[in-house]
Amino acid sequence: MAFASPYPDIEIPDVSLTEYVLGGAAARGDAPALIDGGSGAVTTFAELAARVGAVASGLAAEGIRPGDKVGILAPNGPEWPVAFHAVVSLGAIVTPINPLLTPDDVAKQLQAAGARAAIVAPPLRDAVAQAGLEQVYALGDLPTRDEAAPTAQVDPAGDLAVLPYSSGTTGVSKCVMLTHRNLVANMEQIRAIHRIGEDDVLVGALPFFHIYGQTVVVNLGIAHGATTVIMARFDMGQFLDILEQHAVTRAHIAPPVVLGLAKAPGVEEREFGALQVVISGAAPLDAELATRAGERIGAPVRQGYGMTEASPVTHFAADEELADQDPGVVGRLVPNTEGRLVDPETGEDSDSEGEVWIRGPQVMRGYLEDDEASAATLTDDGWLKTGDIARIEEGEVWRIVDRVKELIKYKGYQVPPAELEALLIGHPAVADAAVIPIPDEEGGEAPKACVVADGELDPDELMAWVGERVAPYKRIRAIELVDEIPRSASGKILRRMLRD
Repeated sequence: MAFASPYPDIEIPDVSLTEYVLGGAAARGDAPALIDGGSGAVTTFAELAARVGAVASGLAAEGIRPGDKVGILAPNGPEWPVAFHAVVSLGAIVTPINPLLTPDDVAKQLQAAGARAAIVAPPLRDAVAQAGLEQVYALGDLPTRDEAAPTAQVDPAGDLAVLPYSSGTTGVSKCVMLTHRNLVANMEQIRAIHRIGEDDVLVGALPFFHIYGQTVVVNLGIAHGATTVIMARFDMGQFLDILEQHAVTRAHIAPPVVLGLAKAPGVEEREFGALQVVISGAAPLDAELATRAGERIGAPVRQGYGMTEASPVTHFAADEELADQDPGVVGRLVPNTEGRLVDPETGEDSDSEGEVWIRGPQVMRGYLEDDEASAATLTDDGWLKTGDIARIEEGEVWRIVDRVKELIKYKGYQVPPAELEALLIGHPAVADAAVIPIPDEEGGEAPKACVVADGELDPDELMAWVGERVAPYKRIRAIELVDEIPRSASGKILRRMLRD
């Protein structure tokens, strides 16, 4: 059976992503749109709109055309949304890239997306060198022109806007195809119940390359007149300073930051009187931890749910419901969204507990040039299989209780076990390997390798060897030497046996 959202359906504007986000910016004039959390420099809405237009015109003169793919590799900063919307406004497509990735991973993402060009923070320029792109531009020194950029004829429902990377419900990274309509729809769905407006101050602590920070914070904030205070990199002291000094009203974070709020010294001595709510996402949140953090900051800490393949939000709670919501649940289905609970073994619907399937206008078109993965994740009638197990409780609230998929979430980042296993098996002293999650106080969970040795093997040396070859969040935090890796008859690793 399908469950409908308890919230009324909304009308979704038939506009491009940049029209939705920046359509009212010029009229807001000198109101602050973005504040650099480090320097305090302010970008007004009028300046933001003018800057996007000038860069779009400059990129068009450089030959960027509708349908071209452009990577953005940079930490958070006021120029990030400028570059993003300059590209998208031309009908081109952004593939946002995690600055922590290795040059090999950066090249793979750019090549998988079919990127023609990249916009890169100057210190990261070498990271795109091996991708062999036609054009590479330095963020902060982008081409500009005074002439108006050509008007792109965008079909919101049909044209892609963003190609974020996700490991989906498997361990292999893929480009997610999100249309203009997917993203506009999701922002309207969120704002119908999470009513960000001109009186709000947000903190841009989540990375903008990640769909959570991109949709829920920077784009939704700009679209509805909020001020966003941007953090280039996360630092708990600076985060607390921003909450206090800028009178932040809504803070969107990941679970490791909730841990910091619960444990960092001096939090109770701060003045967070403007703070209405803290929303955690990107990974499961422990309810007791959320309660403890909320008591220290004097504002409720709650969670929502979603995934990159859903632009990302599928579950949230309305503003007036947040104070009373159990911090362990993820809220209700957002407007215009249907959900199912499906037994992953039988494929039959359940009315109590099962894999979460989602259908709505925010659901991706599929994975770029990967029909097999798309068919495994999307049904013919539009249901997205999330890989997470949930149950529905009284009041139509959903609680995530487990997951079918094997991804490990470290500080909200996705760590595919298959990628680490392939790397481990390439080590001359490793005969076989499996990677499983272990509890991690700082990251929520972390990767642990169960390894069958081929001769003498030093676990510390092996961890260092892996660490030299992967992004920091993918590093293995523990190694256990085992006699064999348990597998099913089909060869699938039986990870549950390793966790028991």
